[in-house]
Amino acid sequence: MEIFAWCIMTNHIHLIFRVTSGFKPQNVLGDLKKFTSKAIVKAIEENPRESRKEMFLAKFKDAASKSSNVNKYQFWQHDNHPIELWSAKVTQEKIKYVHYNPVEAGLVYRPEDYVYSSARDYSGEKGLVNQVIVVL
Repeated sequence: MEIFAWCIMTNHIHLIFRVTSGFKPQNVLGDLKKFTSKAIVKAIEENPRESRKEMFLAKFKDAASKSSNVNKYQFWQHDNHPIELWSAKVTQEKIKYVHYNPVEAGLVYRPEDYVYSSARDYSGEKGLVNQVIVVL
């Protein structure tokens, strides 16, 4: 998976990515969701300072009880909203949309002020992760 742009919001995440080596995007995304959900639940369970631990785990357990293919906890929703990016223009529009999400939500004034996105990388600043593929 090559991630070109990303933004982690309070209740959802945006990714602009492509897969390589003949993998199917839905399978790669499924693997990503499986891995991250286990890691996030484990981090919540093991963090002694997490005051909302019981509430989070109860909600994840309740969501799992409504799903036929989840055993204990369900962190991610099953549905996604994939959009195929068929041109450079559409890709640039979607990258801008992803980066402006925190601005639209009233969290920051400028996209590059939001720490949990790749907007800083696109503005020439150093972002949160070590390597981001910037599409210009």
